[in-house]
Amino acid sequence: AGSLLSLLEMKMPSLVTMAENPVSNKKLIHQLENQELEAPGGIATPQVYAQLLALYLLQNDMNNARYLWKRIPSAIKSANLELGGIWSVGQRIWQRDFPQIYAAVCAQQWSETIQPIMESLRDTTRRRAFGLVAQAYTSISADDFAAFVGLPVEEAVKGAIEQGWQADPATQMVIPRKPEPPPVPLIPNEQQLARLTDYVAFLEN
Repeated sequence: AGSLLSLLEMKMPSLVTMAENPVSNKKLIHQLENQELEAPGGIATPQVYAQLLALYLLQNDMNNARYLWKRIPSAIKSANLELGGIWSVGQRIWQRDFPQIYAAVCAQQWSETIQPIMESLRDTTRRRAFGLVAQAYTSISADDFAAFVGLPVEEAVKGAIEQGWQADPATQMVIPRKPEPPPVPLIPNEQQLARLTDYVAFLEN
């Protein structure tokens, strides 16, 4: 979805930084995990929990995100609304409810450390939705497509056309171009299963 990403970069230049630096993200996750382990009594600061939870979501690492949420003390959760806001985004990701992921990201004023992670998460989600629509649909209404990719209808359709898709103004339908089948990747079976689950869940929604 290179052309759509270019469109997004022009509108929101800060979105791409973290999403396209997975090595830096993993290094930061490792540092935060160590801070949690080394914290007095094993209880980290709210800032460490918030950053780590948001980064797990950005990496689509829902297992670690859920385990982290469970071990954060209730008193810290209730005293820090931002943590609840981050987990609300995580719940929408878990449900694979793309329109509500964007809504949850936009529903809160994030702190300075969390804002860029959330913007990158929104961008990553948008690209994932774009790819899933291409795989799952032969045609889709412009309104539904815009909801999936979290953009106004006009911008969503423009991005689709730049990607080589077709748009019919009379029927208000978008016709995706099927992606070229990639070479068979040598990836672990768990990753293949996760991708298949993502695709099937998207079809069910």
